[in-house]
Amino acid sequence: MRGVLEIPESLLPINEAIIAGLERVEACFDRQLETDIPPVAELCRHIERYRGKMLRPTLVLLTGLAAHPEAAGRLSSGDGLAGLWSDEHIGLGAVVEMVHMATLVHDDVLDDAEIRRRGQTVNALRGNEAAVILGDYLLASAYHLCSSVESRQAALAVGDTAMTMASGELLQLHHREDLSLDEPTYYEIVDRKTGALIGLSCSLGAAASGADDATVDALKRFGRDMGIAFQIKDDLLDLMGEETIIGKSVRRDLAKGKLTLPLIHAFNAASPDVRGRLLREVKNLGEAEGAESPAASAAVDQLVATMRDLGSIDYAKASAEKIVERAKASLGVLPASPVRDFIEFSADAVIDRRF
Repeated sequence: MRGVLEIPESLLPINEAIIAGLERVEACFDRQLETDIPPVAELCRHIERYRGKMLRPTLVLLTGLAAHPEAAGRLSSGDGLAGLWSDEHIGLGAVVEMVHMATLVHDDVLDDAEIRRRGQTVNALRGNEAAVILGDYLLASAYHLCSSVESRQAALAVGDTAMTMASGELLQLHHREDLSLDEPTYYEIVDRKTGALIGLSCSLGAAASGADDATVDALKRFGRDMGIAFQIKDDLLDLMGEETIIGKSVRRDLAKGKLTLPLIHAFNAASPDVRGRLLREVKNLGEAEGAESPAASAAVDQLVATMRDLGSIDYAKASAEKIVERAKASLGVLPASPVRDFIEFSADAVIDRRF
């Protein structure tokens, strides 16, 4: 979020508070990973480059403000908002970011990715073994930090969400190279892998501010829908984005046999002849040596052109937009306020982003 969005002037006070809050989250994150073992410390410093938009801790902070009884008064009086976040908000923000970073490190191993945030991935730098163990170290650190949070429900929710995310990854692995994957299964995978943690982030922030169950549940739904839309956009960027702009390895999904929404739609929309050609091209791409080779890149370009002709790219974009609108409808539990406006703005930014 930070540094990548053009914030409307009316929302700048909230953005300034978020920046201050994220600095506290980063400090908490760094303290939790402190170690006297030099190789571990070096790897932990390396993953600092993985920090990007910090969407998940941002949502903890935003929903914490949205549900806080004093936020409206602070906004109208001009008093600082940052003081409304308790140590619990900050700790939970660090927890969800640690869990997220652990999934990035593990995903890079699964995808054989070499670039993340315009730098080398841990697996490219130190090998798969170190990357897997570092991801485990991040998860263990997140659970350790979560155990210090006063709310037992928050700790249980983090553990439950981690299980949900792992089950989504296993479901995706089960369907790798399954060219008959349908939309309901795709959405279940995406909801578990991406939606669950973003939904958790929204619910944790609201609950830490004392929100009632109905508000917490509605914000969790908002976050899960936002996460699904985020992943659809991510899938489109993997197909059509440029590594130098996105800052990570691209076109890995097809090479690893992962069907995403545009291709699922294309298979369903194509005539039998075109569908047969698509199937052959995808199979050949999965068997090709070197996903970044000129031949493989040209093959993906041809696939993307076919998907455009079939309306599949537009279909995926429209699906993400529809899901964002559904997400924003869940915000009806919140009173109208600049904080709510900022949350809606964040949801719209998910599908407007270029990286």
